[in-house]
Amino acid sequence: MSFNDDNPLRAEKRKKLNQLKEKGINPFPYSFDRNAHVVDIITRYISELTIGEKRPEAHFKIAGRLMTLRAMGKASFFNIQDQTGRLQIYIKNEELSETDRTAFELVDLGDIVGVEGYVFKTQKGELSLHCKSFQILTKTLEPLPEKFHGIADVEIKYRHRHLDLITDADSRKVFETRVKIIREIRKFLDARGFMEVETPVLQPVYGGAAAHPFTTHHRALDMQLYMKISPELYLKRLLVGGFEKVYEIGKNFRNEGIDRSHNPEFTMLEWYEAYTDYNYQMLQFEELVSFLAKEITGSYKVQYQGKEIDFTTPWRRLTVKDGLREYAQIEPDTISDDALVAAVEKHGGDVSRDKTTGRVQVSRGELMMELFELTAEEHLWDRTFVMDQAVEMWALTKSHRKEKGLVERFEP
Repeated sequence: MSFNDDNPLRAEKRKKLNQLKEKGINPFPYSFDRNAHVVDIITRYISELTIGEKRPEAHFKIAGRLMTLRAMGKASFFNIQDQTGRLQIYIKNEELSETDRTAFELVDLGDIVGVEGYVFKTQKGELSLHCKSFQILTKTLEPLPEKFHGIADVEIKYRHRHLDLITDADSRKVFETRVKIIREIRKFLDARGFMEVETPVLQPVYGGAAAHPFTTHHRALDMQLYMKISPELYLKRLLVGGFEKVYEIGKNFRNEGIDRSHNPEFTMLEWYEAYTDYNYQMLQFEELVSFLAKEITGSYKVQYQGKEIDFTTPWRRLTVKDGLREYAQIEPDTISDDALVAAVEKHGGDVSRDKTTGRVQVSRGELMMELFELTAEEHLWDRTFVMDQAVEMWALTKSHRKEKGLVERFEP
């Protein structure tokens, strides 16, 4: 095998892989009998041990990714990282078996390793594990991102999440928090008598939102199908069928633009409850988010981008018209169409006009929503329900459908 490679680290890793095999060491063993996670050791011993104290009876087998390595002659310190945290390992070559010593000599940053040893605290006060047995569990063939700064390129972060998660504890925290949020949402809704359901991903007629679908073809039925853009229509059918409280936490797909805040595949929570109006649902929603803040963070007050958000209920209710009165300094009920257009343009809005006649091609309601976004949204940092948007913006509202001459039914 040739080790020529544009990246010398990659070539070196493959060279060591072959050396392990030549020494009869399996670089990819099937299992490792781990008996503890890093957090278990830290939680129990971080405060219990004094500086320099050893606990030979506190014997553990842990596994994780080797993140740092400092050789000091015949001894070394290295850090391993599992899902729960990092722990320093101390190792003396002379204490290892010949096989373990060979494995350690051929280890690289990024390799998954298993260690067995006892707990102690160094003279500098760092909780550590004195390694008595060392094993390579997965010999990695690609170098890690730069260890101290991680991945700086946002594009790489989003396209190669696994690399970002290896090097950035904050990114792992985001994933862990998301799991907790979804679990607590289910707990909240289930406790209120809601039933979780799954709606079809492949649909003969897509609907429930104004979005472009992904299209596919069903070979057996020889028909065109669409990936769902929203669960709305199927959830409403369940209400028709007699279920009074339903929700779904499911994937939706929209074949549109993509950027850091918009993904063509995303998870949506949507619920429906019979015999309630939007005022009741606003109460329920603010109670849900307030509940989540308390359960996840331990407080109703959360720091975000250097500011504090207080999720304590009740929340502010602000109609679009009141927002225009407060932030755009107009009277929406009496302002003329020309003055409304001028206000939008004054605040940097782009008003669509016919290229030939110059006539405005958007409705009065759409202009008001544009002006609201330009003048009010930047002030709505704290939790606020924006109410009574222009009916033209919502294709499935009853009054809008009647204005357009559409029959009242579930199919779009």
